[in-house]
Amino acid sequence: MNQNRVITKFVHPTVLKRIAAGSKQTLSVIVYSHGNCDHIRECIVKAGGKIKYELPVIHAIAAEIPAESIDQVAAHHMVQYINDDAKVFKCMDMASLAANAGLVHDAGYTGKGIGIAILDTGVYPHNDLVKPTNRIVAFKDFINNRTHPYDDDGHGTHVAGIAAGNGYSNERYKGIAPEANIIGVKVLDEKGSGTTSDIVAGIQWVIDNKDKYNIRVINMSFGSPADASYRDDPLARAAEAAVKNGLTVVVSAGNSGPNPRTITTPGIAPSVITVGAVDDNRTSTYEDDFVANFSSRGPTPGGIMKPDVVAPGVDITSLSNTGPGAYVSHSGTSMAAPMVAGAAALLYEKESNLSPSAVKAKIMNTAVPITQSRNAGGSGIINVNKALGVEEISLPDTPHSKRPRPSFPRRRPRPGFTFDPSLLIMFLFLL
Repeated sequence: MNQNRVITKFVHPTVLKRIAAGSKQTLSVIVYSHGNCDHIRECIVKAGGKIKYELPVIHAIAAEIPAESIDQVAAHHMVQYINDDAKVFKCMDMASLAANAGLVHDAGYTGKGIGIAILDTGVYPHNDLVKPTNRIVAFKDFINNRTHPYDDDGHGTHVAGIAAGNGYSNERYKGIAPEANIIGVKVLDEKGSGTTSDIVAGIQWVIDNKDKYNIRVINMSFGSPADASYRDDPLARAAEAAVKNGLTVVVSAGNSGPNPRTITTPGIAPSVITVGAVDDNRTSTYEDDFVANFSSRGPTPGGIMKPDVVAPGVDITSLSNTGPGAYVSHSGTSMAAPMVAGAAALLYEKESNLSPSAVKAKIMNTAVPITQSRNAGGSGIINVNKALGVEEISLPDTPHSKRPRPSFPRRRPRPGFTFDPSLLIMFLFLL
């Protein structure tokens, strides 16, 4: 086999295009091994490459390799494939926490002690996460290597609040699992973007530390365009590995709708819970809810039906990184995913021995069907109360409260009779 055919077969098309363009620079790539990382490390170094991460979770090494040396690495007998270390972006469609689990909280389910890893732009120590007790129990920074929690973009803080804010500064913005612990893993920079290798390294770190911090759930509210089957995609492969290691992985579907086949990776992975965004029309009934126009649609490049479920993702108010008691509203599938991550934490609190597949099945099987295709709305809108087996009741609205609606489905309370003395006076007058 000649060298050109070797490189074409074993190198991602994006990397090939950069080489064909005459790039003299080093290229950021992820090199898969037929065995473990030891089998390809020396080959990469001999080719002038600089190793960034060893990623045993996907049997690969992330590295910077000179463009002219890519063919040399691709020809090595232990190299399976050379993938592009693609850019990944937060799934926010820059635009009242619309969903809450009030009934399950009243029943005693708050996610207490369950760890949710937020892979994102970081986590700011907002009052709703650190008071009265600091629930940011760990922080790992793959961007700037800082040791204390921070968020220089704000996206990760907003996401963390939806999943686990406790409403310390404003109770109406309480998250789904208000006593869950947050493990902040910064894999996106101050602009909300990052590299595939940083994210895979973050997933590897979570797997390695899941027992230490009782991490049961990973939330990833970001994505990158998917151009191949999940089997060939490093983000999807890492997400699948996390599920195999006992973690429920919740991922945003992406904001590239309404066209079909726009689900971003790692949402294309079959075992993760891929979440689209629904617009609830700001009403207390679900009959007029619809999948947001921006929410990505399936199927995936491999033909898998996605998303799995949808959750509110339009005009969601949650924590801001601008102050310890500040809030801000955003839209996007980024906002929908942590609602499901919070629900998963509640399920683990109730039944600690659940498997990730059982958690996914409970969330999907209790969702409220939506009158749109499965590749737009999945199994339907999440129903936190039903997933937890908590009896639903109608809660009347109060004029001085804008608390989030308690659950899904959200049925409008029946109007009651209110006595008005003026009607009696008018009746007597007519007599």
